[in-house]
Amino acid sequence: MPVELILPLAIFVALVVVFVVVLRRVSLLLAESRETATFRIRVEDLAKRIDTTLATIIAQIDALRRQQIEAEEIVGPLDATLEALLAYSEEARGVGGPPAVAGPKAAFAAEIDRADRALQMVEHGCAILGSVSSGQRFAEAQTAIKRGYLNVLHAREAIARHATEIAAARAGEQVKWLGGRDRT
Repeated sequence: MPVELILPLAIFVALVVVFVVVLRRVSLLLAESRETATFRIRVEDLAKRIDTTLATIIAQIDALRRQQIEAEEIVGPLDATLEALLAYSEEARGVGGPPAVAGPKAAFAAEIDRADRALQMVEHGCAILGSVSSGQRFAEAQTAIKRGYLNVLHAREAIARHATEIAAARAGEQVKWLGGRDRT
């Protein structure tokens, strides 16, 4: 073959190889970005649902604390909220996500569990209120309800904070454009 044909052919092959490598790296970057965005959207949606659920029960617990409603009136909504939090906790643990957000994701799930324990404390206080006459153990019941109430408030704030941290986190793994396969 003449040199006039080999040189353009070699340049063409080299350009095709470079184009394929760049295209592959871009597709990896886009796939990773799409996965991260989907993860963030799922966490933000979950955080909004949790916030709505907790806001409703917090208002009812506050009314109970102020003796505006009876303990029996909150038992049904409290049980429903506890069941919802269990489902939310499982959902939070099942959400994937990039390694860069593993810490905030674990803290997010732990705060859901904290809210669950706090609501169980409120449930305990309601059980005490329902089982005793007005003078006996009333202070213990009120203390359990108040502690549970405050812990739910704090857990709600922490859940929102961790969801914000997850949304603001940058992927720790950046695709090297023309380098080797390792990611840093």
